[in-house]
Amino acid sequence: MSWMPHLIAAPILLPLLTAALMLMLGEKHRPLKARINLFSSLLGLGISVLLLQWTQEQGVPGSIGVYLPGNWQAPFGIVLVVDRLSALMLVLTGIIGVSALVFAMARWDRAGASFHALFQIQLMGLYGAFLTADLFNLFVFFEVLLAASYGLMLHGSGRARVSSGLHYISINLLASSLFLIGAALIYGVTGTLNMADLALKIPLVPEADRGLLHAGAAILAVAFLAKAGMWPLNFWLVPAYSSASAPVAALFAIMTKVGVYTLLRLWTLLFSGQAGASAYFGGDWLTYGGMATIVCAAVAILATQRLERMASLSILVSAGILLSAIGFAQPSLIGAALFYLVSSTLALSALFLLAELIERSRTAIEMPLDDEIEALPRPLESSPPTKGINLDDEQKAVVGQVIPWTMAFLGLSFIACALLIIGMPPLSGFIGKLGLLSALLNPLGLGASGEQPISNAAWSLLALLILSGLASLIAFSRLGIQRFWTPAERPSPVLRRLECVPIFALLGLSILLTFKAEPLMRYTQAAADTLNNPQQYVMAVLGTRAVPSPEAKAAMQEVQP
Repeated sequence: MSWMPHLIAAPILLPLLTAALMLMLGEKHRPLKARINLFSSLLGLGISVLLLQWTQEQGVPGSIGVYLPGNWQAPFGIVLVVDRLSALMLVLTGIIGVSALVFAMARWDRAGASFHALFQIQLMGLYGAFLTADLFNLFVFFEVLLAASYGLMLHGSGRARVSSGLHYISINLLASSLFLIGAALIYGVTGTLNMADLALKIPLVPEADRGLLHAGAAILAVAFLAKAGMWPLNFWLVPAYSSASAPVAALFAIMTKVGVYTLLRLWTLLFSGQAGASAYFGGDWLTYGGMATIVCAAVAILATQRLERMASLSILVSAGILLSAIGFAQPSLIGAALFYLVSSTLALSALFLLAELIERSRTAIEMPLDDEIEALPRPLESSPPTKGINLDDEQKAVVGQVIPWTMAFLGLSFIACALLIIGMPPLSGFIGKLGLLSALLNPLGLGASGEQPISNAAWSLLALLILSGLASLIAFSRLGIQRFWTPAERPSPVLRRLECVPIFALLGLSILLTFKAEPLMRYTQAAADTLNNPQQYVMAVLGTRAVPSPEAKAAMQEVQP
């Protein structure tokens, strides 16, 4: 038996064991814990990349890996599944996790207790949510990542952080309660919580029970939509993310995508076109709710004056775009949306990290000049003007100043983040939005025969994509002028190398996607096509057999002649 299926459980077990080890070490060994945390996070990222390569090499029919941790046949036991979509989310989580951790190691990991253990538990919950194949364990991993996020949200204390953190905890506890109620209703109707088994049983639900099924699905969706950031359930997100420390906020950028991922997974699997009377249940709510989210977030961006709030509102814009794209149930649009998800998440994580450094430059304490700096020679009043030097009325030399590397780094990084989030050329954000626009204008897909009229909803989303980008352009331009263009007598901020490396890496990956957009677009389109054909997922999960015990193998050999 190949060892690759066993690797599916590694992204969950690795952070679990790492967190346990760091709790035993205590706070006296903080530098050692930081190194262990970084090594474990890098190893988890490497495992995620291996799983992504594995899903590509297996081909379309076998691109879904299934692992039975308890060796119980599905749907009776715990099942972990990796396909193209979950592998993509694993790699994205690993990249953002490593970047946020490196930034935190500069100083934020010393602002409170148990940061590194909580960080690993957070990664464990994220990895588990992307790998699980049943609703009950999805709830378990949701609670794991939320429990860790409560501690990380309050990391560093502060009145604003504690106040927003308490609101964050209250809303997520309420969402978790709705999660349980919705899952209980679905279980009462179908008798199962395994996603693949649900896909088979939902079309067979009697008409008398279908209303109860839809009620359970709607309650479950409210819990996921609150986590994904759909209006009007997203009132908690901007204050919470804006108040969190920079590395925590950067890691939280992937948490809203957990809600989007779960909705995409469950909606395409349980309420696909093969779900009978429940086919495409709630699709219009996703479409128009996502559009409402885009409108509200875009208007709020025009009014914001803080970079942290702008990053948080940009998360809501991206969430609205993704939710609207899911509601169309169009494979080409979902494929483009997944590409946009990758590009926007990387840029938003970098922006959260960058926001702290830019705000630090505004509040930097003036430092004394070095005594060894030699003053420029002042020309005598009787001396004629020197060629190449412009003199003012007081005969003082006006000499050009070199931009400090710190301000140049912050300025260029801000421009790159703005271009990526707005969706302007030439970076990958433009490619993602162009793919969305192209899919909306070609509902059947590029190269498809036949014609299909463009719906009013598609025209509306197309207009909102352009207008939200324009709103972001105005907001980023105004804030950039205030932070970098307006003259101010302040020294350049002191930046640590560990703070610059993750921002450079995230933006570098986003720029790399610009040159490697075609392979990633092929990958995301293949993931969307797999989601559009849920039978592949169902057959892979329910067709995986438990490994016979040595006693059973011996008995089978005795029976055979």
